[in-house]
Amino acid sequence: MDSLITAAAHALAAGDPLGALNRVALRDDAPALALRGIAMAQLGDLLRAKALVRRAAQAFGPKEPLARARCIVAEAEIALASRDLGWPVKALDAARITLEAHGDVVNAAHARYLEIRRLVLIGRLDEAQGLLAELAPTILPPALRATHELVVAGIAMRRLESHIARDALARAELAAQQSGIPALSAEVDCAALILNAPAARLISHGTARPLLLDDVEALFASTSLVVDACRYAVRGVGMSVSLATRPVLFTLVRTLAEAWPADVPRETLIAKAFRLRLSDESHRARLRVEIGRLRAALKPLAGVTATRRGFVLVAQVSTEVVVLAQPVEEPHAAVFALLADGQSWSSSALALALGNSQRTVQRALDTLAATGKVQSYGTGRARRWMTPPVPGFATTLLLPVPLPGG
Repeated sequence: MDSLITAAAHALAAGDPLGALNRVALRDDAPALALRGIAMAQLGDLLRAKALVRRAAQAFGPKEPLARARCIVAEAEIALASRDLGWPVKALDAARITLEAHGDVVNAAHARYLEIRRLVLIGRLDEAQGLLAELAPTILPPALRATHELVVAGIAMRRLESHIARDALARAELAAQQSGIPALSAEVDCAALILNAPAARLISHGTARPLLLDDVEALFASTSLVVDACRYAVRGVGMSVSLATRPVLFTLVRTLAEAWPADVPRETLIAKAFRLRLSDESHRARLRVEIGRLRAALKPLAGVTATRRGFVLVAQVSTEVVVLAQPVEEPHAAVFALLADGQSWSSSALALALGNSQRTVQRALDTLAATGKVQSYGTGRARRWMTPPVPGFATTLLLPVPLPGG
Protein backbone atom coordinates (compact mmCIF):
# COMPACT_ATOMS: atom_id res chain seq x y z
CA MET A 1 0.00 0.00 0.00
CA ASP A 2 1.56 3.35 -1.02
CA SER A 3 1.86 6.36 1.27
CA LEU A 4 -1.14 8.25 -0.16
CA ILE A 5 -3.43 5.26 0.30
CA THR A 6 -2.16 4.76 3.84
CA ALA A 7 -2.67 8.43 4.69
CA ALA A 8 -6.18 8.42 3.22
CA ALA A 9 -7.11 5.29 5.21
CA HIS A 10 -5.88 6.90 8.42
CA ALA A 11 -7.88 10.04 7.64
CA LEU A 12 -11.06 7.99 7.20
CA ALA A 13 -10.41 6.10 10.43
CA ALA A 14 -10.17 9.47 12.19
CA GLY A 15 -13.44 10.67 10.66
CA ASP A 16 -11.87 13.06 8.14
CA PRO A 17 -13.40 12.17 4.74
CA LEU A 18 -12.32 15.43 3.11
CA GLY A 19 -8.72 14.78 4.07
CA ALA A 20 -8.99 11.32 2.51
CA LEU A 21 -10.48 12.70 -0.71
CA ASN A 22 -7.68 15.25 -1.01
CA ARG A 23 -5.26 12.34 -1.34
CA VAL A 24 -7.13 9.93 -3.64
CA ALA A 25 -9.79 11.97 -5.49
CA LEU A 26 -7.99 11.76 -8.85
CA ARG A 27 -7.01 8.09 -8.67
CA ASP A 28 -8.96 5.18 -10.17
CA ASP A 29 -7.01 2.18 -8.89
CA ALA A 30 -8.90 -0.29 -6.71
CA PRO A 31 -7.70 0.88 -3.24
CA ALA A 32 -8.38 4.51 -4.15
CA LEU A 33 -11.88 3.68 -5.43
CA ALA A 34 -12.68 1.92 -2.16
CA LEU A 35 -11.41 4.81 -0.06
CA ARG A 36 -13.31 7.33 -2.19
CA GLY A 37 -16.45 5.28 -1.71
CA ILE A 38 -16.04 5.22 2.07
CA ALA A 39 -15.36 8.96 2.09
CA MET A 40 -18.50 9.69 0.07
CA ALA A 41 -20.46 7.48 2.46
CA GLN A 42 -19.21 9.48 5.43
CA LEU A 43 -20.21 12.67 3.62
CA GLY A 44 -23.71 11.32 3.05
CA ASP A 45 -23.64 10.71 -0.72
CA LEU A 46 -24.67 7.08 -0.43
CA LEU A 47 -25.55 6.47 -4.07
CA ARG A 48 -22.13 7.52 -5.31
CA ALA A 49 -20.49 5.69 -2.41
CA LYS A 50 -22.22 2.45 -3.35
CA ALA A 51 -21.13 2.75 -6.98
CA LEU A 52 -17.50 3.46 -6.04
CA VAL A 53 -17.23 0.59 -3.57
CA ARG A 54 -18.78 -1.81 -6.08
CA ARG A 55 -16.28 -0.69 -8.74
CA ALA A 56 -13.47 -1.24 -6.24
CA ALA A 57 -14.61 -4.79 -5.51
CA GLN A 58 -14.65 -5.58 -9.22
CA ALA A 59 -11.23 -3.97 -9.71
CA PHE A 60 -9.58 -6.00 -6.96
CA GLY A 61 -10.48 -9.25 -8.68
CA PRO A 62 -10.57 -12.82 -7.35
CA LYS A 63 -6.85 -12.85 -6.55
CA GLU A 64 -7.39 -10.36 -3.71
CA PRO A 65 -10.15 -11.95 -1.58
CA LEU A 66 -9.33 -9.92 1.53
CA ALA A 67 -9.72 -6.58 -0.23
CA ARG A 68 -12.90 -7.75 -1.96
CA ALA A 69 -14.35 -8.88 1.36
CA ARG A 70 -13.65 -5.46 2.87
CA CYS A 71 -15.45 -3.83 -0.04
CA ILE A 72 -18.46 -6.10 0.49
CA VAL A 73 -18.57 -5.04 4.15
CA ALA A 74 -18.38 -1.41 3.05
CA GLU A 75 -21.24 -1.90 0.61
CA ALA A 76 -23.28 -3.62 3.30
CA GLU A 77 -22.88 -0.66 5.64
CA ILE A 78 -23.87 1.74 2.91
CA ALA A 79 -26.96 -0.40 2.34
CA LEU A 80 -27.74 -0.29 6.07
CA ALA A 81 -27.33 3.48 6.17
CA SER A 82 -29.66 3.88 3.20
CA ARG A 83 -32.05 1.42 4.89
CA ASP A 84 -31.80 -1.12 2.09
CA LEU A 85 -32.65 -3.93 4.50
CA GLY A 86 -33.15 -6.41 1.69
CA TRP A 87 -29.43 -6.35 0.88
CA PRO A 88 -28.12 -9.97 0.61
CA VAL A 89 -26.93 -10.88 4.10
CA LYS A 90 -25.36 -14.12 2.82
CA ALA A 91 -22.75 -12.06 0.96
CA LEU A 92 -21.96 -10.19 4.18
CA ASP A 93 -21.61 -13.42 6.13
CA ALA A 94 -19.30 -14.87 3.47
CA ALA A 95 -17.18 -11.70 3.60
CA ARG A 96 -16.98 -11.97 7.41
CA ILE A 97 -15.75 -15.57 7.16
CA THR A 98 -13.10 -14.50 4.63
CA LEU A 99 -11.94 -11.70 6.91
CA GLU A 100 -11.67 -14.06 9.88
CA ALA A 101 -9.73 -16.56 7.79
CA HIS A 102 -7.19 -13.85 6.88
CA GLY A 103 -6.84 -12.64 10.48
CA ASP A 104 -8.70 -9.34 9.99
CA VAL A 105 -10.47 -9.47 13.36
CA VAL A 106 -11.53 -5.82 13.39
CA ASN A 107 -13.36 -5.80 10.07
CA ALA A 108 -14.83 -9.24 10.75
CA ALA A 109 -16.33 -7.84 13.95
CA HIS A 110 -17.51 -4.81 12.02
CA ALA A 111 -19.34 -7.10 9.59
CA ARG A 112 -21.00 -8.91 12.49
CA TYR A 113 -22.17 -5.59 13.98
CA LEU A 114 -23.76 -4.70 10.64
CA GLU A 115 -25.71 -7.95 10.71
CA ILE A 116 -26.79 -7.31 14.31
CA ARG A 117 -27.88 -3.74 13.59
CA ARG A 118 -30.02 -4.97 10.70
CA LEU A 119 -31.69 -7.51 12.98
CA VAL A 120 -32.42 -4.78 15.53
CA LEU A 121 -34.01 -2.58 12.86
CA ILE A 122 -36.41 -5.32 11.77
CA GLY A 123 -37.27 -6.23 15.38
CA ARG A 124 -35.52 -9.61 15.68
CA LEU A 125 -34.05 -8.76 19.08
CA ASP A 126 -33.44 -12.29 20.35
CA GLU A 127 -31.30 -13.14 17.32
CA ALA A 128 -29.44 -9.86 17.65
CA GLN A 129 -28.81 -10.48 21.36
CA GLY A 130 -27.47 -13.94 20.64
CA LEU A 131 -24.99 -12.73 18.03
CA LEU A 132 -23.95 -9.82 20.23
CA ALA A 133 -23.08 -12.19 23.07
CA GLU A 134 -20.53 -13.93 20.82
CA LEU A 135 -18.46 -10.75 20.41
CA ALA A 136 -15.71 -9.57 22.78
CA PRO A 137 -15.64 -5.74 22.55
CA THR A 138 -12.69 -5.34 24.93
CA ILE A 139 -10.22 -6.44 22.23
CA LEU A 140 -11.64 -4.06 19.62
CA PRO A 141 -10.60 -0.45 18.88
CA PRO A 142 -12.59 2.37 20.58
CA ALA A 143 -14.79 3.08 17.55
CA LEU A 144 -16.10 -0.47 17.44
CA ARG A 145 -16.47 -0.58 21.23
CA ALA A 146 -18.72 2.46 20.91
CA THR A 147 -20.69 0.68 18.18
CA HIS A 148 -21.07 -2.36 20.45
CA GLU A 149 -22.45 -0.27 23.29
CA LEU A 150 -24.80 1.60 20.96
CA VAL A 151 -26.25 -1.73 19.84
CA VAL A 152 -26.60 -2.85 23.48
CA ALA A 153 -28.41 0.39 24.25
CA GLY A 154 -30.67 0.04 21.20
CA ILE A 155 -31.77 -3.45 22.20
CA ALA A 156 -32.28 -2.38 25.83
CA MET A 157 -34.43 0.60 24.83
CA ARG A 158 -36.64 -1.61 22.69
CA ARG A 159 -37.02 -3.99 25.63
CA LEU A 160 -37.79 -1.13 28.04
CA GLU A 161 -34.62 -1.76 30.06
CA SER A 162 -33.68 1.86 30.69
CA HIS A 163 -30.94 1.24 33.26
CA ILE A 164 -29.09 -1.13 30.93
CA ALA A 165 -29.45 1.41 28.11
CA ARG A 166 -28.06 4.26 30.22
CA ASP A 167 -25.06 2.23 31.37
CA ALA A 168 -24.34 1.21 27.77
CA LEU A 169 -24.55 4.80 26.54
CA ALA A 170 -22.14 5.91 29.26
CA ARG A 171 -19.63 3.33 28.04
CA ALA A 172 -20.32 4.32 24.43
CA GLU A 173 -19.63 7.98 25.21
CA LEU A 174 -16.27 7.09 26.78
CA ALA A 175 -15.28 4.89 23.83
CA ALA A 176 -16.35 7.57 21.34
CA GLN A 177 -14.21 10.14 23.11
CA GLN A 178 -11.25 7.75 23.01
CA SER A 179 -11.77 7.24 19.27
CA GLY A 180 -11.50 10.99 18.64
CA ILE A 181 -14.22 10.79 15.94
CA PRO A 182 -16.67 13.71 16.30
CA ALA A 183 -19.42 12.03 14.24
CA LEU A 184 -19.36 8.99 16.53
CA SER A 185 -19.71 11.21 19.60
CA ALA A 186 -22.64 12.93 17.87
CA GLU A 187 -24.28 9.56 17.28
CA VAL A 188 -23.95 8.70 20.97
CA ASP A 189 -25.40 12.10 21.91
CA CYS A 190 -28.33 11.48 19.56
CA ALA A 191 -29.04 8.12 21.20
CA ALA A 192 -28.93 9.79 24.62
CA LEU A 193 -31.44 12.40 23.45
CA ILE A 194 -33.78 9.64 22.29
CA LEU A 195 -33.46 7.90 25.66
CA ASN A 196 -34.34 11.13 27.48
CA ALA A 197 -37.26 12.01 25.20
CA PRO A 198 -40.89 11.12 26.02
CA ALA A 199 -41.44 7.47 25.12
CA ALA A 200 -45.18 7.26 25.77
CA ARG A 201 -48.19 8.96 27.36
CA LEU A 202 -49.96 7.86 30.53
CA ILE A 203 -53.75 8.29 30.43
CA SER A 204 -55.42 8.02 33.81
CA HIS A 205 -58.65 9.47 35.22
CA GLY A 206 -59.21 11.55 32.10
CA THR A 207 -55.78 13.22 32.06
CA ALA A 208 -52.64 12.48 30.04
CA ARG A 209 -48.97 13.13 30.78
CA PRO A 210 -45.72 12.17 29.01
CA LEU A 211 -43.53 9.34 30.31
CA LEU A 212 -39.82 8.72 29.86
CA LEU A 213 -38.55 5.21 29.23
CA ASP A 214 -37.61 4.92 32.93
CA ASP A 215 -41.20 5.78 33.86
CA VAL A 216 -42.58 3.16 31.47
CA GLU A 217 -40.29 0.52 32.99
CA ALA A 218 -41.43 1.50 36.49
CA LEU A 219 -45.07 1.40 35.41
CA PHE A 220 -44.78 -2.18 34.16
CA ALA A 221 -43.15 -3.14 37.46
CA SER A 222 -46.01 -1.61 39.47
CA THR A 223 -49.28 -3.21 40.54
CA SER A 224 -51.34 -1.18 38.04
CA LEU A 225 -53.39 -2.79 35.29
CA VAL A 226 -51.84 -1.32 32.14
CA VAL A 227 -53.67 -1.26 28.83
CA ASP A 228 -50.64 -0.95 26.54
CA ALA A 229 -51.66 0.85 23.35
CA CYS A 230 -48.04 0.74 22.12
CA ARG A 231 -47.94 -3.05 21.89
CA TYR A 232 -51.69 -3.78 22.01
CA ALA A 233 -51.61 -5.80 25.21
CA VAL A 234 -53.02 -5.73 28.73
CA ARG A 235 -50.45 -6.12 31.52
CA GLY A 236 -50.60 -6.52 35.27
CA VAL A 237 -48.62 -8.07 38.15
CA GLY A 238 -46.29 -10.02 35.89
CA MET A 239 -49.00 -11.27 33.51
CA SER A 240 -49.69 -10.13 29.98
CA VAL A 241 -52.50 -10.71 27.48
CA SER A 242 -51.76 -9.83 23.86
CA LEU A 243 -54.62 -8.45 21.77
CA ALA A 244 -52.45 -7.48 18.81
CA THR A 245 -54.46 -9.69 16.45
CA ARG A 246 -57.84 -8.73 17.94
CA PRO A 247 -58.29 -5.01 17.25
CA VAL A 248 -61.99 -4.88 18.23
CA LEU A 249 -61.27 -6.34 21.66
CA PHE A 250 -58.38 -3.99 22.21
CA THR A 251 -60.46 -0.96 21.23
CA LEU A 252 -63.11 -2.03 23.73
CA VAL A 253 -60.68 -2.55 26.61
CA ARG A 254 -58.88 0.74 25.91
CA THR A 255 -62.16 2.66 25.85
CA LEU A 256 -63.20 1.05 29.13
CA ALA A 257 -59.79 1.71 30.68
CA GLU A 258 -59.78 5.39 29.73
CA ALA A 259 -63.14 5.83 31.46
CA TRP A 260 -62.27 3.74 34.54
CA PRO A 261 -63.60 3.66 37.23
CA ALA A 262 -66.73 4.95 35.45
CA ASP A 263 -68.70 2.92 32.97
CA VAL A 264 -69.00 3.54 29.22
CA PRO A 265 -72.34 3.80 27.37
CA ARG A 266 -73.11 1.06 24.88
CA GLU A 267 -73.47 3.61 22.08
CA THR A 268 -69.95 4.88 22.73
CA LEU A 269 -68.49 1.38 22.69
CA ILE A 270 -70.31 0.55 19.45
CA ALA A 271 -69.07 3.78 17.82
CA LYS A 272 -65.46 3.15 18.91
CA ALA A 273 -65.23 -0.58 18.20
CA PHE A 274 -67.41 -0.86 15.11
CA ARG A 275 -67.00 2.70 13.77
CA LEU A 276 -70.74 3.23 13.57
CA ARG A 277 -72.51 6.45 14.48
CA LEU A 278 -75.94 4.88 14.85
CA SER A 279 -76.71 1.63 16.63
CA ASP A 280 -79.60 -0.79 16.54
CA GLU A 281 -80.38 -4.05 18.30
CA SER A 282 -78.11 -6.06 15.97
CA HIS A 283 -75.16 -3.86 16.92
CA ARG A 284 -75.99 -4.26 20.62
CA ALA A 285 -76.07 -8.03 20.14
CA ARG A 286 -72.69 -7.91 18.42
CA LEU A 287 -71.34 -5.80 21.28
CA ARG A 288 -72.51 -8.40 23.81
CA VAL A 289 -70.69 -11.10 21.85
CA GLU A 290 -67.44 -9.08 21.74
CA ILE A 291 -67.70 -8.21 25.44
CA GLY A 292 -68.03 -11.93 26.17
CA ARG A 293 -64.88 -12.60 24.17
CA LEU A 294 -63.11 -9.79 26.01
CA ARG A 295 -64.06 -11.24 29.40
CA ALA A 296 -62.61 -14.60 28.38
CA ALA A 297 -59.40 -13.03 27.03
CA LEU A 298 -58.72 -10.89 30.10
CA LYS A 299 -59.05 -13.64 32.74
CA PRO A 300 -57.64 -13.49 35.38
CA LEU A 301 -56.38 -9.91 34.99
CA ALA A 302 -59.72 -8.13 34.73
CA GLY A 303 -63.41 -8.52 34.16
CA VAL A 304 -66.14 -6.54 32.42
CA THR A 305 -69.41 -5.90 34.23
CA ALA A 306 -72.66 -4.70 32.68
CA THR A 307 -74.28 -1.54 34.05
CA ARG A 308 -77.60 0.13 33.34
CA ARG A 309 -76.17 2.24 30.53
CA GLY A 310 -73.17 0.20 29.39
CA PHE A 311 -70.15 -1.67 30.71
CA VAL A 312 -67.39 -1.04 33.25
CA LEU A 313 -63.89 -2.54 33.51
CA VAL A 314 -63.17 -4.28 36.83
CA ALA A 315 -59.53 -4.84 37.80
CA GLN A 316 -59.29 -8.17 39.61
CA VAL A 317 -55.62 -8.16 40.68
CA SER A 318 -54.76 -4.45 40.52
CA THR A 319 -55.83 -1.32 42.38
CA GLU A 320 -55.35 1.10 39.46
CA VAL A 321 -56.16 1.04 35.75
CA VAL A 322 -54.16 3.16 33.29
CA VAL A 323 -53.62 3.40 29.54
CA LEU A 324 -50.13 3.58 28.05
CA ALA A 325 -50.39 5.35 24.67
CA GLN A 326 -47.91 6.39 22.02
CA PRO A 327 -46.40 9.90 22.42
CA VAL A 328 -48.16 11.00 19.24
CA GLU A 329 -51.20 9.16 17.93
CA GLU A 330 -52.11 9.82 14.34
CA PRO A 331 -52.64 7.79 11.18
CA HIS A 332 -49.48 5.99 9.98
CA ALA A 333 -47.62 6.79 13.23
CA ALA A 334 -45.53 3.59 12.95
CA VAL A 335 -44.18 4.57 9.53
CA PHE A 336 -43.43 8.08 10.72
CA ALA A 337 -41.67 6.73 13.82
CA LEU A 338 -39.23 4.70 11.72
CA LEU A 339 -38.49 7.67 9.47
CA ALA A 340 -37.85 9.85 12.53
CA ASP A 341 -34.36 8.33 12.90
CA GLY A 342 -33.19 10.80 10.24
CA GLN A 343 -32.09 8.09 7.80
CA SER A 344 -33.46 7.48 4.32
CA TRP A 345 -35.64 4.38 3.98
CA SER A 346 -36.93 2.49 0.97
CA SER A 347 -40.58 1.49 1.04
CA SER A 348 -39.54 -2.18 0.91
CA ALA A 349 -37.34 -1.73 4.00
CA LEU A 350 -40.20 -0.04 5.86
CA ALA A 351 -42.50 -2.91 4.92
CA LEU A 352 -39.93 -5.42 6.18
CA ALA A 353 -39.45 -3.59 9.48
CA LEU A 354 -43.19 -3.17 10.09
CA GLY A 355 -44.31 -6.57 8.84
CA ASN A 356 -46.77 -4.96 6.41
CA SER A 357 -47.17 -5.21 2.67
CA GLN A 358 -45.20 -2.76 0.54
CA ARG A 359 -48.44 -1.49 -0.99
CA THR A 360 -49.83 -0.59 2.45
CA VAL A 361 -46.62 1.20 3.38
CA GLN A 362 -46.59 3.10 0.08
CA ARG A 363 -50.11 4.39 0.69
CA ALA A 364 -49.04 5.58 4.14
CA LEU A 365 -45.98 7.32 2.68
CA ASP A 366 -48.08 9.09 0.06
CA THR A 367 -50.42 10.34 2.79
CA LEU A 368 -47.56 11.58 4.97
CA ALA A 369 -45.88 13.23 1.97
CA ALA A 370 -49.09 15.08 1.09
CA THR A 371 -49.02 16.72 4.53
CA GLY A 372 -45.32 17.58 4.29
CA LYS A 373 -44.26 15.24 7.10
CA VAL A 374 -41.97 13.13 4.92
CA GLN A 375 -40.18 13.65 1.64
CA SER A 376 -38.64 11.43 -1.01
CA TYR A 377 -35.80 11.55 -3.51
CA GLY A 378 -34.80 9.32 -6.39
CA THR A 379 -37.04 7.24 -8.62
CA GLY A 380 -37.93 3.59 -9.01
CA ARG A 381 -35.89 1.18 -6.89
CA ALA A 382 -33.58 4.03 -5.86
CA ARG A 383 -36.42 6.02 -4.29
CA ARG A 384 -35.87 6.78 -0.61
CA TRP A 385 -38.06 8.37 2.05
CA MET A 386 -37.06 10.45 5.05
CA THR A 387 -38.27 13.18 7.36
CA PRO A 388 -37.21 16.73 6.41
CA PRO A 389 -33.58 17.13 7.52
CA VAL A 390 -32.67 19.18 10.57
CA PRO A 391 -29.95 21.78 9.79
CA GLY A 392 -26.65 20.98 11.47
CA PHE A 393 -27.45 17.35 12.29
CA ALA A 394 -24.29 15.27 12.15
CA THR A 395 -24.07 12.54 9.52
CA THR A 396 -24.13 9.06 11.02
CA LEU A 397 -20.65 7.58 11.14
CA LEU A 398 -19.96 5.04 8.44
CA LEU A 399 -17.07 2.64 8.16
CA PRO A 400 -14.92 3.82 11.07
CA VAL A 401 -11.97 1.57 10.20
CA PRO A 402 -9.90 1.57 7.01
CA LEU A 403 -11.17 -1.24 4.79
CA PRO A 404 -9.23 -1.35 1.53
CA GLY A 405 -5.73 -2.65 0.98
CA GLY A 406 -3.83 -5.70 2.12
